Amino acid sequence: MNLLPPSLLDAAIDRPVMVGFSGGLDSTALLHLLANAPARAPGSLRAVHVHHGLQSQADAWELHCRDVCRQWNIPLQVVRVEVARDSGDGLEAAARAARHGAFKTQLQDGEWLALAHHEDDQAETFLLRALRGSGIDGLAAMRHLRAFGNGQLWRPLLPVSRATLEAYAQHHQLPWIDDPSNDSDSFDRNFLRLQVLPLLRERWPQAAAAMARSAGLAADASNLLERQDEDDLQTCLRENNTLSIAALKQLPGARQSRVLRRWARQRGLPPLPANGVRSIQQHVLPAADDQQAEFRWGGARIIRWRGHLHAATRLPEWPPGWQTQWDGHNPAQLPDGATLSLLGAAAFDTPLSLRQRHGGERIQLPGREHSHQLKHRLQASDTPPWLRAHLPLLCDGDEVLAAGDGIISASLQQWLQAHDARLLWQPPDPVN
Repeated sequence: MNLLPPSLLDAAIDRPVMVGFSGGLDSTALLHLLANAPARAPGSLRAVHVHHGLQSQADAWELHCRDVCRQWNIPLQVVRVEVARDSGDGLEAAARAARHGAFKTQLQDGEWLALAHHEDDQAETFLLRALRGSGIDGLAAMRHLRAFGNGQLWRPLLPVSRATLEAYAQHHQLPWIDDPSNDSDSFDRNFLRLQVLPLLRERWPQAAAAMARSAGLAADASNLLERQDEDDLQTCLRENNTLSIAALKQLPGARQSRVLRRWARQRGLPPLPANGVRSIQQHVLPAADDQQAEFRWGGARIIRWRGHLHAATRLPEWPPGWQTQWDGHNPAQLPDGATLSLLGAAAFDTPLSLRQRHGGERIQLPGREHSHQLKHRLQASDTPPWLRAHLPLLCDGDEVLAAGDGIISASLQQWLQAHDARLLWQPPDPVN
């Protein structure tokens, strides 16, 4: 019984494939189909089972997957994960995030991760995105093939209905397990699957296939728009991965929105919500530079400063009173994940101290007769305001020798020049 169009199956026949194997109907059918592909090279197929520990039967499911893979002579890796139950996104989303994180750690260079999402799953995703008010990118739902970790994420079963998969599994007498959580409509996706889609099919038997086709059309449109998005982004992009506000204002609102979302994604920030785009367009872009207007969400920030938009993440706080001795021999590891390094010299003549700003510090700059308030020097510097509290102070007793690597005292500058050395402060990414 043939499930997949030959062209889809052939796409990965000459590539190493790792199957996400839960032991359920869908992934069992996919694993069996790939294992029995006549042209597949020996040793090019393996499976990964993610043990979430959310169900009392989780250990039994692991044993089931091991037995199936042993019978079919397919290597299996089992990965145990901790699901963040208090993530704020719901248990279903947290489990998916943990699962995808596990897949990324296991995927090898150039390998394809095959997941068993099918036509009904695509219809559910399309409906969920529509109910959340998603744009064309969201309505594109799940893609057949996209970049993922060190390789690609491949969903060959998207054109196939669940009924067809079940017929295939029964025809080949495949063993699979049923997750009892799938019978509860407390999850949004399950509610659509158990309550909404059956009702739609009573009136429109091809409802799932139609929604999957609409998702495919949305994906085609999204792919075309992405070319324009990249051109627009390059037009607005400036040094240090900031966005020029003047250039951004030259774009129509819809293109601004897409540039903002694309830029935030490339900077490693969480997906920018629709209300965030509106807030940036209505409040951040028109604001005066001295207002330092911003939008915050999910531990991330987009901030207006000096005519540009800057992307920043929430940095860990320094412990109160933190201080340490540093001789410069090895990079200093700071509490927020940043580092301070001495380059060009083996070490300082004597150990110095590192600490956080307390306020009121002064520094004697090169070529100046009097010391200056550090606060004023920071305000005139290129260090963004949201990073100033994280600048490490290098001190010799009560004397401030440096703030990060941008503000250097006269005495330290003389020493650095004599030793052909310099300081390098590296804040944690992704931060501008």
